[in-house]
Amino acid sequence: MSIITLLHGPNLNLLGQREPHIYGSATLADYEAAVTAAAAQFGHTVQAFQTNHEGALVDAIQAARGVAAAIIINPGAFTHYAWAIHDALATFAGPIMEVHITNPNAREPWRHTSVVAPVATGSIMGLGMHGYELAVQAIAKQLGA
Repeated sequence: MSIITLLHGPNLNLLGQREPHIYGSATLADYEAAVTAAAAQFGHTVQAFQTNHEGALVDAIQAARGVAAAIIINPGAFTHYAWAIHDALATFAGPIMEVHITNPNAREPWRHTSVVAPVATGSIMGLGMHGYELAVQAIAKQLGA
């Protein structure tokens, strides 16, 4: 049994309330429950964390080193400029899946760049909650489950 660290960046605590026409009605708790259920199918557990602060997300990434086998991260707006998150992820030895509820490339031009993608094993965008479930499946395969 391995631990998957699930990380959410700024404003994702408002899922279900913030722009439901864009992000849907599912809450952060719904996303965490879906990832936990998907991971359990492969014998993995999930440690979830959400923050609106870049440094706290860096701390969570560093805390996952040597503890978690993989990271699933939706960095929110930090995706586009947070080089400290990029650098922290680069120090993590396991699979890293970048997940976005919407497709940033189909939105405003400033959302088209990801500083996370170069250090991620893979990126899943625009599939809502299903994208998170796919991230778990990809990680399970990479971990040999």
